[in-house]
Order: sequence, then structure tokens, then C-alpha cells
Amino acid sequence: MKHFKTISEFLQHARLPAPQHPLVSVYKLEPVRRVQSRESMTWAYDFYCVAIKRVSGSQNVKVKYGQKQYDYDSGIMSFVSPNQVLGVTVDNTVEIIEQSGWILLVHPDFLWNTPLAKTIKQYDFWGYSVNEALFLSEKEEEILISILRNIEHECQSNIDKFSKQIIIAQLESFFSYSERFYHRQFLTREKANHQILDRLETLLIDYFNSDDLVNKGLPTVQYIARQLHLSPKYLSDLLRVLTEKTAQQHIHDKLIEKAKEKLSITNLSISEIAYELGFKHLQSFSKLFKIKTNQSPLDFRQSFN
Repeated sequence: MKHFKTISEFLQHARLPAPQHPLVSVYKLEPVRRVQSRESMTWAYDFYCVAIKRVSGSQNVKVKYGQKQYDYDSGIMSFVSPNQVLGVTVDNTVEIIEQSGWILLVHPDFLWNTPLAKTIKQYDFWGYSVNEALFLSEKEEEILISILRNIEHECQSNIDKFSKQIIIAQLESFFSYSERFYHRQFLTREKANHQILDRLETLLIDYFNSDDLVNKGLPTVQYIARQLHLSPKYLSDLLRVLTEKTAQQHIHDKLIEKAKEKLSITNLSISEIAYELGFKHLQSFSKLFKIKTNQSPLDFRQSFN
């Protein structure tokens, strides 16, 4: 694995000009056709990397994040945080690829002693996988590129006492717009997103109707996200926008639904029901049930008598 500790090291490897500023850089990637031989590569950065890319020419080039694959398409935007491991595989022996776009590189040291040093971690898209890239409209792309041009201009100008403040303000604007556009994507990619909701519902029903509750306990958000081939943060943010509930709340809702069913149509004791629902302690089950229904399991059962 190639580990890039500095922006300069990465740019040299990518055969791009040396940075005008050692800790923050913006580059426009001009259209270039290149031949890529069959190989697998993995790499990581010690800095933030945001890319707006258009890649065409081959259906066999795939970017991987962990064990997941993502096919690059036109008009996509990805966010890579420090130490996130990425990889590329090429299926055929030789491929001709045409690539263009923009790239933003920001070292954490540049953010030191600024409010953005703390708030940058609050943007959930840093926790998304590469296959959860942001699909930009032409207007959205124009807005973001205009901000990148402003940052590029500041990086190429003579550095003075206002430079850092101006660049930080531009970065904050860039990330806020990115967050807005992700929110738009959750709403507008209706078919794909509702397919995820359908798969989530099926997954939870199958899990709660199987022996997994007893053998494995309650499903975690990480487990659910992994089964849906999504990152936990992306799944929770998507659900929060579409349903106003987090992934954890969906799991608990399905649990309470199953608990109500067992309390109303079986003669199992409450302790036995708690065990079958994956709880090791009756108190934990009773507490969650009361939070969700404003009733204890016993009170709920007695309401049917």
C-alpha cells in the first residue's frame, strides 16, 4: 500500500505541479487519455482529498473501498478522509481511460487553531464509502467549482495575514454546499433510495423471524449497513432524511413490533420473550419497551385480557 504523508508527495506521484501552498491545494485535471495496465493498487493519505471527476473510456476500471466496488461515472464527487484506505483494480490487461475534473487537498495542519478543525469531522460524508459518491447536477457542479477557483486563486496569490481566513471561509462554504447536495440526493434519487428502504424492511423481517436474535442478539447498525452494502453513516443519514428515523430506531421499531406480537398471541413469559428477542437481561427489554410504548410489557399484555 502506498501511504502519502504530504500533499507534495502525492502530487509528485500523480505527476502534477508542485503545490503553491504546502498544506492546501486545488488542481484542475485536464482531460487526458492514458493507458493503464492490469494491476491492483491501494493507497491512503494523511490529508483530506475531495475529487470531482469525470472518467470514461472503459467499463472495466473499478474503484474499491474495502471489499466494495464503485464504477466511476461522469459528474461524481467523492470525499476521502485521512487514513481511509482506497484501492483500484483493472479487469483487463490494458485499458485506455480519459479522466478530467478537479481535486482539492487539505492537510489537517492547515486547519489548526480554526473552528473548522473541529467542525470538519461533523460532516458525515467523510464517513461514507467511495461507492456512495455524490452525483452532481450541472448547476451544483458549477457552484462547487466556482468555490474551488476562489481557493485556487488564494493559493496562487502572495500569502498574507488574510489568506488563511479567506481559504477557511471558502472551505466551510464548499463543505456546507456539499452537505446540502447530499441531502438533495437522498430526496431525489427516489427509486434507488426506496429500494434501499424495501431491502431494509425485508432484511429486518427475515432477521427477526429467524434464530439470529437468540444466537447473535439484536442486529447492529454496522451489520445492517454491511448487508445493504452501505456505510453506517450513509445509511443512517439516508433514513433520517427519508423517514426522520435513524437506522437504530428502525431496528428498535421492528423489535417492538415483534415484541407486541409475542405478548399478544403467545403464552410465553416476558422473560422468555426477552430472551427470544436477543436480550440477556429482562430489565433491558422492559426499559426499551416502556420508552417506545409508554407501557411496560406486562401492562401491554394485560390490556388484551
